[in-house]
Amino acid sequence: MSAYVIKNATIVNENNTFTGDVFVENEIIKEIATTIAIPKNAEVIDAKGSYLIPGFIDDQVHFREPGLTHKANIASESRAAAAGGITTFIEQPNTVPQATTQELLEDKFQIAAKDSYVNYSFMFGGTNTNLEELLKTNPKNVAGIKLFLGSSTGNMLVDDVEVLEKIFSSTKMIISVHCEDEATIRKNTTIYKEKFGDDIPIKYHPIIRNEEACYISSSKAIELAKKTGARLHIFHVSTEKETHLFRNDIPLEEKQITAEVCVHHLWFNDKDYDEKGTFIKWNPAVKTEKDRQGLWQALLDDRIDVLATDHAPHTLEEKNNVYTKAPSGGPLVQHAVTAILEKVKEGVITIEKAVEKMSHNPAKLFQIEKRGFIKEGYFADLVLIDPNKPYTVSKENILYKCGWSPFEGTTFSSSITHTFVNGNLIYNNGVFDDDKKGKRLTFNR
Repeated sequence: MSAYVIKNATIVNENNTFTGDVFVENEIIKEIATTIAIPKNAEVIDAKGSYLIPGFIDDQVHFREPGLTHKANIASESRAAAAGGITTFIEQPNTVPQATTQELLEDKFQIAAKDSYVNYSFMFGGTNTNLEELLKTNPKNVAGIKLFLGSSTGNMLVDDVEVLEKIFSSTKMIISVHCEDEATIRKNTTIYKEKFGDDIPIKYHPIIRNEEACYISSSKAIELAKKTGARLHIFHVSTEKETHLFRNDIPLEEKQITAEVCVHHLWFNDKDYDEKGTFIKWNPAVKTEKDRQGLWQALLDDRIDVLATDHAPHTLEEKNNVYTKAPSGGPLVQHAVTAILEKVKEGVITIEKAVEKMSHNPAKLFQIEKRGFIKEGYFADLVLIDPNKPYTVSKENILYKCGWSPFEGTTFSSSITHTFVNGNLIYNNGVFDDDKKGKRLTFNR
């Protein structure tokens, strides 16, 4: 049994910020009040001057296990997530083997039950040929369905229009999609390969994987969702143009079509390729400053619903290849919250809005049971942040198995000091509790 009273915290929850205490016992938030008398069995944490927020629920990560564990694994990356204030992740199906059968999906849950420092769920991967298996997915304990409509690995590109329509028509589960038009990308890649061979300068990445490729695919997916009534969630929107496909005139709970933006698309722009090179090579690509500003605007005015990382580590050796051989993706879970808090300090976004997009909205969108809020009766997934404790990202403090970060050399103004997962103090000022593990998510569906 664990019990804590977090005293004098600046609590941020449901668009409200106030100073108070929180009593946590046996995994659950038992009491929230201005002042709480300290029970005999409780440890006290004085949080004066610190923010207390509900843990970040990251709806899109790639933790690389099974099959790609030279890059990362569930233990290493969930540990980095805990240090970064992420208390829950939803992982994607493009591992080796891919999670395209119920048995293979369950194998990943078994690994996480043993190794994950934080709470977890996994998505079932749709293909052109596994509709029958897809329809067996349990909506009560699986986050959703993932479809690659572009840039897939293995056989996960779903490009058969008839199959797509069947999937969209057949399931009420959330269908999350990666939208980039393969034909456009192939055409553009051919043009630049003819000019440069394999060593295409990285600055052409957002021209190869351009606005047109994203918009064609996103708009088609949305059109199909409207036609079939499917519940569609579009991952990592990367262009200003795409943001106009989404609405903000109804509550999130009533939306059938929702959108996500990732931290890297809000932080970097195409001018950063000169310094960062393939370290900021993602799919979809980091694009122009106009796109970056447009994404911020859509996040702030609620056309975009959630923030995520798309954490996707590769080794330094892999990333240092020439353009066509350097894989896309980068590690972000340890630094995403402090990166967003930097934008809070700059006045780009309020702390209340950041918590809404990182914690409340993912919980609402996926209908996660009793998480994502600081509420009595909810699981105590909580994060303490010292807004006046700067740190610089360096090789020495990076926790990802791959050992690098696109934020290396960046100084953030805030630090994560404590992370509670199910009421257990998993991370405390650099020290981890290696004995406690996260829980499998359940869903109100």
